[in-house]
Amino acid sequence: MLPDDVRAIALLLPDVVQGAHRGQADFRVGGRIFATLWAEEDRMVVRLSPTIQADLVETDPDLFEPIPGAWGQRGWTNVDLTLTDEETLRQVLLAAWSHVAPPGLVAFHRPA
Repeated sequence: MLPDDVRAIALLLPDVVQGAHRGQADFRVGGRIFATLWAEEDRMVVRLSPTIQADLVETDPDLFEPIPGAWGQRGWTNVDLTLTDEETLRQVLLAAWSHVAPPGLVAFHRPA
């Protein structure tokens, strides 16, 4: 996937705004970062629940890797954009958005 694909999909999620973090594009909901795009490295970093992170890393360790140290223990996860497809990208961004978005916003947009 390309950086423009990440931007387009992330910005489709409710109440998302693009910002910048350490010189990289990031995506926020409720003022909290849920994804950072490292375009020159063909990777994205997302904040997932530790449970979802563990499941994804176990399922596809080439695609998903926890950030080293305490950040990774809190769910921050590298995603290799050269290995992902659109559906996986959508699912991962939604999981990250759901993890950091205000609970009322998540509940409002949850399918019935």
